[in-house]
Amino acid sequence: MRQQVAKLAGVSEATVSRVLNGVGPVKEETKQRVLAAAAELGYVPSALAQRFARKKSGNLGVVLPYMAKVSLFSTYYFSEMLGGIGSVAQAKGSDLLLLFREIDQPRDYAALFQSQKVDALIILGARDMALDREALEELAQEGYPFCVLNQRYSPRGEAPPFPTVDADHWSGSRAAVRHLIDIGCKQIAFINGPEDYSNSMDRREGYLSIMEQSGLPALERLMLTGNYSRKSGYELAPQLADMISSGQADAIFAANDRMAIGAMQGLRERGLEAGRDYALCGYDDADAARMACPQLTSVAVPFHEMGRAAAEQLLASESGDHSTTASSELPVQLIIRESTGQYKLKI
Repeated sequence: MRQQVAKLAGVSEATVSRVLNGVGPVKEETKQRVLAAAAELGYVPSALAQRFARKKSGNLGVVLPYMAKVSLFSTYYFSEMLGGIGSVAQAKGSDLLLLFREIDQPRDYAALFQSQKVDALIILGARDMALDREALEELAQEGYPFCVLNQRYSPRGEAPPFPTVDADHWSGSRAAVRHLIDIGCKQIAFINGPEDYSNSMDRREGYLSIMEQSGLPALERLMLTGNYSRKSGYELAPQLADMISSGQADAIFAANDRMAIGAMQGLRERGLEAGRDYALCGYDDADAARMACPQLTSVAVPFHEMGRAAAEQLLASESGDHSTTASSELPVQLIIRESTGQYKLKI
């Protein structure tokens, strides 16, 4: 068929290949003759052949952490971001290649580009660890197109060293704690996640800053650490119950909904109800926050939009220079529900 297109357009088959695969210099007039001839003959080149000619895989790689016995696709955080990435990839004609890595596994991300397995890479679940930093630095030095989602490798307020799409977790934390203070709470326990996530540090700084601004003590005994799982929140319930029962805490702010709901379940087993005996606020605004009883006040994070933004940034132009340190930070929103909305401070 290419031979027929070439004959009708009055050009060589090599010129037809360059035009239809989008590679090499071709005069605009010649390009239009070839396209018109192809259209007249109903010739549509193979997408796979085009990718080979352009030395493109057609794959947008997505790196995910491997966690034994955990279904990432049922986890709100990952499913929402993957949904956003996938919607853009589909619209742009790219396929998703999911790549799982264990926490101690070497991150040879550059090899994915060198072997032409991916054209661009989005990293989810990254942590501030030497393995992650070294792999990202290699990608940046080689100029490969990549983006890190929801992890920043620089102090808040400074430009990140790698292309990043993040959310304003500092402001979200402040909004959550400000709400708890506004309804009369003064002793607010805080359940945070591991410190090697930048969003954990942002939420901690937000909590500390609004407590200090409000003239309330941020006591070390009120600051607890989980691992963002429901189980870790549940396991902290005995400690939290003692605080609430003894009057040492009247509210809990958890750095994600899973820990908040786990703590709520453990406290209910001890006769303490959110919204009645203490105020409770989570973070992420996952589906579970709306289905919890009582419904959970939470900070809505636009994970789907973050995934879209990262994919659009990488797939906007196949010929663009992706080596620049582009980054963006999306706003969050406090959603008030029963776990704090019905709370009345005991006098």
